[in-house]
This record gives sequence, C-alpha cells and structure tokens, in this order.
Amino acid sequence: MTRLPRPTRTAVLRFGVAALLVVVLLLAPLWVHRLAVAALTAVFAAYLLRHLVFLTAALRPAPADPPQPQHPPRVTVLVPCHNEARVVDGLTTALAALDHPAELLQVVFVDDRSTDGTGDLLEAAIGDRPGWQVLRRAADAVGGKSAALNDALELATGEIVVVFDADHQPAPDCLRELLRPFADPLVAAAQGRCVVRNPGDSVIARLVAVDYLCGYLVNMAGRARVFGLPAYGGANCAVRTEVLRELGGWNVASVTEDTDLSVRIWLSGRRIGYAERALDTELAVTGLGAYYRQRYRWARGHQQVCRDYRRQLLRTPHLGLLEKAEAFLFLYVFHVPVLCVAAVLLAGIELSVPGLSVVGVLWPVAPLMAAGPVLEIGGGLVRAGAGRREVLPLLLFPLLFVVSMLLCTRALLDGWAGSRYSWVKTERTAQAPNARGAVT
Repeated sequence: MTRLPRPTRTAVLRFGVAALLVVVLLLAPLWVHRLAVAALTAVFAAYLLRHLVFLTAALRPAPADPPQPQHPPRVTVLVPCHNEARVVDGLTTALAALDHPAELLQVVFVDDRSTDGTGDLLEAAIGDRPGWQVLRRAADAVGGKSAALNDALELATGEIVVVFDADHQPAPDCLRELLRPFADPLVAAAQGRCVVRNPGDSVIARLVAVDYLCGYLVNMAGRARVFGLPAYGGANCAVRTEVLRELGGWNVASVTEDTDLSVRIWLSGRRIGYAERALDTELAVTGLGAYYRQRYRWARGHQQVCRDYRRQLLRTPHLGLLEKAEAFLFLYVFHVPVLCVAAVLLAGIELSVPGLSVVGVLWPVAPLMAAGPVLEIGGGLVRAGAGRREVLPLLLFPLLFVVSMLLCTRALLDGWAGSRYSWVKTERTAQAPNARGAVT
C-alpha cells in the first residue's frame, strides 16, 4: 500500500487559518456579517475611486517630456541571465542597436550558473565590443536575480544603472527616453514601458499582453501624473548608481526586488520617474501553470514588502497624506483578490445558513469588485487604439482573476505561516521574433 506524504507545517497552518475563518463567520452574529460587508464595500470602493482617478489622468493629454540631457551620462546596463540560451541572441542584437554613445555605454551580462550554454553564447555575442563583458557566477554562488545584480553592481562604472531581463529587447531610443526623468535631481530611478511581443502564442499570452498594456498606459501613467509615485519595475528601468549603492543594492531577501527598491527610494525622500516612451518588448508566459507560478511570486514578494515597510511608510516625513494613501493602496494591491475570496465566502455562508440572509447588503460588493479592473482595461485599450482582436479575449479575464484570487490567498497564508520561499525564474516557453504581433 502506497503511503501518503505527510502534510507540511505550512499546509496545515494554511488549512487551519482558512477553516478558522469559516467557523468564525458561521458562528458570528448578524451584525458581524454586516460589518464585514461594509468593510469590504469600503475597500473595493476605495480601489474603484483609485482606478477612476488614474483613468481620468491617463486619458488627458500627456505632460511635456523632460528635456534630454545635453551631455549624456555614462550608463551601465546589467542583464542577469540564468539558462537563457533561447533568448539572448535577440537581446544582444537589440543592445547593439541602442543609440547611446558607445564610449559611454558599459554592458555587463551575468551568467548566473547557467547549464544550457548561455555563458558561451554571451561570450560569442560580445566579440570585441568595447565595454561589454560577461560575469560568470561560481557554481556554488547563492541567491537569485538580486544576488546576481549585486555582484554585477560591483563592476558598474556608469552614473546610471539600467536593468533588462534576458528576454527583453529595447527599442534603439530606449535609453535616450529612459534618461529623461533624471533631469530632475530628486528622481533616483526611472521606469520605461514594457510591451509583450508574443501575444499570438496562446490565449494566456494575449491576456497578459492586454494586462501589461493597461497596467502601463493607465495604472502606471495615473500613478505618475496624479501622485508622482510610479514604481520601479525590475526591467527596462534605471537607477542612479550612487543612490543604489547608498541603499545597499538590491534586497536579496526579497523575491520582488523591484517593489522593495521602490519603497526604499520613497523612504529616502527621492522619487521614481516614468518614461512612457522608453519602449522595450518582452515575452509573456504562455501557459496557466507558468502564469500561476509567476504571479504567486509577485504576490508573495509584494505582500512581504507590505509587511516589511508599512510602518515606516506610515511614519515617513517624505510623503504627504495623499501620497501615503496611494503608497498603501499600491502595497496592498495583492491583498485585494484575497478580499474577493472573503466576499465570495461570506456570500456563500449567507446563502446557505437559514436566517442569516443579508444578501441584499452584499449586492454592492460584486460590481465594485469588477468595476475597477474593467475601467482600467477599457482605458488602456482606448489609449492604445486597440481593435476588436484585442477585445474578444477579455471575456476570459474573469477566469484569470479567479486564478489570481486563489494564488494571492495562498501567498498570504504561506507568508503568515512563515514558509520559506526563494526567487524562481520565469520560464521562457516561447522564442518570438522581434515585435511579432506585439500589442502596443
């Protein structure tokens, strides 16, 4: 007889917390249910208002771009690579086409313990290009992307450090546009706009492409124009080298080093700029499993950053009241799908328990849950001038949101349980040619 594996401590705690919540709701008096409904309504209404503000700002004419620097700074491009043989050729070709002066450009590829020949491909690609080099991490090196970037940071000679992931392909003028926000001395970092170039590979890839489209054209644009608080996104992004070193580099204890660095920059009294015209393309995941693993990592890391810095954000003198409110809404965004799970659970209990029907009070919650994402998606498609081909797959977004509800809830319970989690590389499941069907 096959022995069943023993459940892990994390699984037991996760199940225990969920079961306790169900029992509490089942035994709670009516006023507790009404209070829970009121709290959920208030939270969903706050996020809906946030979406409306962002949409209004994003649909207005864009403000004038900051001037380009008269004397371009020296730039160091860092690219962490772990088993990226399928995509590095496209990246190296795109980097070679950047219109930044060659004498002011340093490129450091980090071969992070690859086993598929990535390092050899990179060595062949750099050839005799001055300023290009490959840093090979030792086989016994520890840590993920953050650790690889910190190793490369020691070699950086540029005033500005720019990071691209291995599957990215920046446009020739990407660096030029990405440097614009640094005209403001208060700006410590800048984020460009990423576009999915393989939407035709699968339905999941197309949905991710639309998600990116709306995220950058509405959410990021709105945060930049209304609050001046866009986030550093981890790729197609730039940061002042001296500030990065002052802050201790990337946090190796975080699986979302980009969100972690964003908050530390805000806490230091500096700002992050948004360069919407700094375009590059990347590959979206193509399968539901890869999507789940990628977004679980994002949720787990984002929730961790929230726990690590929320008290400091509340007390910092560098952010005003409205800026703090936006920073908290940003940090708690991966908790919202968990609240959606709570709303569904509450509705199920009220429908199934005789005499405990406050469903009439729950009706406002459902449209509030859906209205914000619908507005953001619609606004992004309008800004992009998308056609019907991009609109039809949106009918599957509710299914994808259900997946997000499940993975965010699991991430939160795992975080509470203290389960260990380390950085996981996103699978490269496609090798799309340049700009094939890109949704821009």
